Amino acid sequence: MGEPFNYEIDRQRGSHRILKSTAGHPQLTFSFHDGQTLGPGMVKKVLMKDLGLTEDEAREVF
Repeated sequence: MGEPFNYEIDRQRGSHRILKSTAGHPQLTFSFHDGQTLGPGMVKKVLMKDLGLTEDEAREVF
């Protein structure tokens, strides 16, 4: 998620990374594995359910 949400890796334990936003958005936890990418459904879930964006706002970002 980069610039619009200002997420940075706060800490990591194994493949799990905890991301914190300097812009006040909720903390996110992801399991990162080399070579795997997030599918569109997961991106939509993160934007809408985890960050609380509306569908229109999510479309602007996505």
